[in-house]
Amino acid sequence: MKSFVDATDTQLISVFQKGDNQALEELIRRHKDSVYTTILFMVRDMHLAEDLFQEVFIKIIDTIRTNRYNDEGKFLSWALRVAHNLCVDHFRKVKYIHDIGNNDKDIFEGLGEVGDFADAKIMRTQSHDKVRRLLDHLPEEQREVIVLRHFADMSFKEIASITGTSINTALGRMRYALLNLRKMIEEKEIVL
Repeated sequence: MKSFVDATDTQLISVFQKGDNQALEELIRRHKDSVYTTILFMVRDMHLAEDLFQEVFIKIIDTIRTNRYNDEGKFLSWALRVAHNLCVDHFRKVKYIHDIGNNDKDIFEGLGEVGDFADAKIMRTQSHDKVRRLLDHLPEEQREVIVLRHFADMSFKEIASITGTSINTALGRMRYALLNLRKMIEEKEIVL
């Protein structure tokens, strides 16, 4: 069994195009958490997120296999853009109206735990719950930028590309999101 852990995304794509499915497995393993978390954030339904996650990677695999992928060394940005577009398409198909306060699914699932102690896990869970509730009160555009920046670890350039906005717009949305979060924390005297 080959090890592709140190290979770049570009190398993995090239090896997969030559027929080695292990390279694809490494590519998926490397980026599945970011893609899934982004989808879950958008649809706020775990089962739907799993279905869309599979659809995203089917589309990605098909695009790479048929040599339609234009590799610019930014696979994750492209994969997240595919995920974003499929979510938008899904909402258009079902004319879904997103109710931000209606779902208690944890968008932090899959991000992992910090530390092995029960107290640390409880505190982290409580903090995540508080942050999630605060994020639910932000306008969707601001919430999206926060999640992509802090939980998908994307640059503002990548966020702008995925959301179809300018970098300045992405930066502005982040600024307003942070100001709104700070205001809510102060008003409600929340301790994180």
